[in-house]
Amino acid sequence: MDKIAVVILNWNGVKLLEQFLPSIIQFSEEATIYVADNASTDDSINFVKQNFPSIKIVQNTGNYGFAKGYNDALQHIKAEIYALVNSDIEVTENWLKPIIQTFDTEKQTAIIQPKILDFKNKEYFEYAGAAGGFIDKYGFPFCRGRIFETIEKDNGQYDDNCELFWASGACFFIRSEVYHELGGFDESFFAHQEEIDLCWRTANEGHIIKYNSGSVVYHVGGATLEHGNPRKTFLNFRNSLLMLVKNLPKKRLFFVILFRMILDGIAGIRFLTQGRFSHTLAILKAHFSFYYISLKYIRKRKDFQIQQYYTVKSIVYLYYIRKLGVFKEIFNSNQNIKN
Repeated sequence: MDKIAVVILNWNGVKLLEQFLPSIIQFSEEATIYVADNASTDDSINFVKQNFPSIKIVQNTGNYGFAKGYNDALQHIKAEIYALVNSDIEVTENWLKPIIQTFDTEKQTAIIQPKILDFKNKEYFEYAGAAGGFIDKYGFPFCRGRIFETIEKDNGQYDDNCELFWASGACFFIRSEVYHELGGFDESFFAHQEEIDLCWRTANEGHIIKYNSGSVVYHVGGATLEHGNPRKTFLNFRNSLLMLVKNLPKKRLFFVILFRMILDGIAGIRFLTQGRFSHTLAILKAHFSFYYISLKYIRKRKDFQIQQYYTVKSIVYLYYIRKLGVFKEIFNSNQNIKN
């Protein structure tokens, strides 16, 4: 069994592989590198075989998205640690060493995220993960270094190793034993928020999720599904509701779901006033899809759910009403912290 396997999920991303595989090969001498291909129709497989013969290839039989794509591929990969890396990630020298050291010395830590900076503007954090993720009482995710559309410059303010609630799927390290014990990602999610769901389930089992600033990567973001794509809107809104049904403590379940659906309706109206009709329609479709499969997700609930899952009561209120857009501004005000 390998110590660590770097696994890059690919679908029709030959240009991204050409651009980003060299840095992964150069700086990942501790790892075995795999490309997990989701039945690409471009020249991805031939390109890897011809130009990077040291990389191992796992070929899935269809385009299964992030969740099932990784689940299927990781059945064929034996390693103590999985490093799940987007195909649009540039890694840096020694990016693996601090991660391996943390896993070796902290046995309760099951998932780790590195510092994720913006490939296109390297002094700033990147939207999808930044310096680690949290959620509020109503299940809205946010990050140190990125709250909604406000992205911070990296001035060393998050150069630490702290506990998180969720780690970004853009560059996601997990002990293979934990991954398989929990059944991997929820395949019904297809893509988006499946990493938050897995982190929540991991925390419910008593494991720790951490951020390690000693490991730095640069992420392009939106290379597979653009930020403004209605399909992304559909997946984010639907998957967020499904995740809450699975993981919320029972006493909060009905109220939080009801409140979230009201807020989703407000978001739909806002899209409508902006002329973004396809996004309003995506939210409606997300709700109908949620109604259709929610009973199945109620059955997925476990007997034990962590009670204090959230860090602030309402990130929506703090950001849009209080106008607090920086993580440290929020946490300098004690009344914002969970009780």
